[in-house]
Amino acid sequence: MSLYRSSRHLFAQIVDLKSGKTIVGLSEKKTLAEKEMEAKTKTEKARLFGVKFAQEVTAKKIKKIVFDRGAYRYHGRVKAFAEGARKGGLEF
Repeated sequence: MSLYRSSRHLFAQIVDLKSGKTIVGLSEKKTLAEKEMEAKTKTEKARLFGVKFAQEVTAKKIKKIVFDRGAYRYHGRVKAFAEGARKGGLEF
């Protein structure tokens, strides 16, 4: 799983390293509804996005992944996303 963090949103994707193809790719903005994003901090949105992303991935019968956070430190939104993904059923 690869994660990209912009100043406003998160983008995550599952990539098959053998073939180099993206299996699942989602953005926080398109995944979360407007009502879910109202009056929430960026960290709360990241956690909710992690749960929803994990649900999409487990629907494709993928349970175990490797988390690539890129150059981002493991705190704040990155950590919240990872915790949400674990809560959603993914194993790192």
